[in-house]
Order: sequence, then structure tokens, then C-alpha cells
Amino acid sequence: MSHTGKTTSQSLSSRNNVRLLPSRIPKPREHTMFFLREWISDPLRVAAITPSSQRLARLITSEIDANAAPVIELGPGTGVFTRALIANGIDERDLALVELGARFATELKRSFPSARVLHASAEILSQRTLFGEQGAGAIVSGLGLLSMPKHIVEQILKGALDNLRPEGGIYQFTYGWRCPVPDALLSKFNLKAARLGTVCANLPPASVYKLTRCRKTATSGSANS
Repeated sequence: MSHTGKTTSQSLSSRNNVRLLPSRIPKPREHTMFFLREWISDPLRVAAITPSSQRLARLITSEIDANAAPVIELGPGTGVFTRALIANGIDERDLALVELGARFATELKRSFPSARVLHASAEILSQRTLFGEQGAGAIVSGLGLLSMPKHIVEQILKGALDNLRPEGGIYQFTYGWRCPVPDALLSKFNLKAARLGTVCANLPPASVYKLTRCRKTATSGSANS
């Protein structure tokens, strides 16, 4: 589906601080059925039977605004978080969407024609930088980390940090009761995890964690001299 003629008069292409709006917003039922079909075809990859709720989207993007641009999204699926990011002021052209599912990736390209959509595994971040030296101000992850082997999570995390500005944050949601990144990996990468909140109305209930680099503290070498 071409996006020619689909944008509204509000979907401007100039750089005058006007963000692009998605050219196609699916109806909730269409959204859910498309997601369910993907889950049936590959439940381990999709890791949920329904798309994330609007409440979860608002929570996971609550700290992200235009100052965080550009932004990387891992596993965007049908684009629920993507739309929340755009609503928060992120220009569509400042988004890189990394999606492994072929049909999800195709739909994302149709819905967000000005975003950079990569049909690839999130592990690609360990092989390339998506925004060069500028780096991303935030990374939003919809990946099912709990269903992944630890070495894959480690590779994804390393690549994400390589693409993230020093002060940036990684926003990850989980259906589990604790941070989905193991303590050993948090320690290895000098990260701290803070829970932003839980959305009980999501199906299933989900919590959001923010991962940031720990600030370096002065060594105690002088005390031992």
C-alpha cells in the first residue's frame, strides 16, 4: 500500500519542528487480530497473544520527548509504542524500528513510511550503529527477554548500549515480577534498573523498567595511600 495521498493536511514533511503523523492507524480489532495471527505462527518470537495496551504504551514512553530523539524501538510489533512516541513529540524520521517478524515489518513500513524500519533481529545493534556518533537518547524494547537465552540477551544489551548516548535509558517491559535483565548482566554492564510502574489493566499485567548506566564514583585509592 503506497502512502501517497494517505497523509492528511496535518502530516507535513517540512523540518519546521512539525512531526510527521502515522499515515495509517489500524482499528483496534484489526490491530488485535493481526497480532494474534502472528502469535499463532510463532509464539516464542511474539511472546504475547495480544498487543500492548494504550496504558502500557503511555507508561513506557512517559519519560521520552523530543529531546531524546533519535529513538530506537526493538520489537515494535504493530506500532503501539511507536504511535505513543510520535504523540510525545518524536519526529517519525527520528525513529529506527527493528522488527524480526516479516509481516510486522511490512506493516510498520506502511504505517510509518518516514521511519527507518529494519527487518532484522535486535542483535543487529551489536554489529552496527543506527544513528552514528549522535547515538539514540532512548531505546524502547518490546522484546520478550524472559524467553531468550542469556547469551542472546547479553548480545542485545551490549548492542543497545553501543547505540545509546551516555545519559540515555533503555525502557523494557515485562510480564514477570522482576526486571527481565539478570542481575549478573546488570552488574557486567554497570547498569541499574528502576521500575517505572505496573499496568494491571494490560493483558497480561505488565511492568516497565528503565535501565541506565550507573554513575562512576571516585575510587578509594587515596584512602589506601
